[in-house]
Amino acid sequence: MKTDLLQRITIEPGKCGGRPCIRGMRIRVQDILDMLAAGTSEEEILRDYPYLERDDIRAAITYAAAYLNHTIVPARTR
Repeated sequence: MKTDLLQRITIEPGKCGGRPCIRGMRIRVQDILDMLAAGTSEEEILRDYPYLERDDIRAAITYAAAYLNHTIVPARTR
C-alpha cells in the first residue's frame, strides 16, 4: 500500500519549482501538510479541492514520513 501511495507523488522540474506534487497537479505535498498542520480536516480539504482524493492526502503524509526518515523516496517524473 505504501508504494501505491507514493506513486501519487510526482516531481516535474518545470512545475512548482520541482517540488513534490500530487499526481502531476499544481498542489504540492507541502500545501497538504500545511493545511493539516493548521487543523484543516481531511473532509475540508477534499471539499475545498474536489480534484483531490483521500489517498492523495495519505500519500502526502507517507511521503513526508519517509523523507523525515531519510529514506530515498522515488517519485515519477514526467
